[in-house]
Amino acid sequence: MKSDASDPLLYDRLIEAVALRRDREAFASLFQYFAPRLKAWLMKSGATAAAAEDFAQDTLLTVWRKADLFDARKARASTWIFTIARNRRLDMMRRDGRAAQLPEITFVDEDVERPDDILVASDEARRVRQALAQLKPDQVEILKLAYFADHPHSAIAQQLDLPLGTVKSRIRNAVIKLRALLEIQKEASQ
Repeated sequence: MKSDASDPLLYDRLIEAVALRRDREAFASLFQYFAPRLKAWLMKSGATAAAAEDFAQDTLLTVWRKADLFDARKARASTWIFTIARNRRLDMMRRDGRAAQLPEITFVDEDVERPDDILVASDEARRVRQALAQLKPDQVEILKLAYFADHPHSAIAQQLDLPLGTVKSRIRNAVIKLRALLEIQKEASQ
């Protein structure tokens, strides 16, 4: 499969090639791109380089096995892969009986040097940060609680002292607004 890093749907198509044809070349491209990013993400939470590398390999092996579950209409490849990574990490920590210590995700200016520069250097991460900066603070807070801190909706409702239905609708509205902002950015860059 031809690789064009400027193609925003490249990794979506690579996962689809793995799902449909068990395309080893497509998987190698996915591995080459995502393994260092997964490793950096885990090392930020305090894992050793060796443990982070094993974790990245395990996550990408899951991508190989479950590629047929990927749906590009629901999420981009990077979102899907990092969701798998987050879930595998939480499962591993629950199995070991430890509290989750996932890296804190903060929204900072593009110029700030960060340990995970490999990850935030991607165009997609920059676009998401820009779109998040345009949301209302309460929308950013609810998205951080739901997606970055992985709190269940009921815990968010309790923490924010809101009815569960209100939390769900606010999350949905924030996601819709975020998608719209990302689409506007995409159209403006073309």
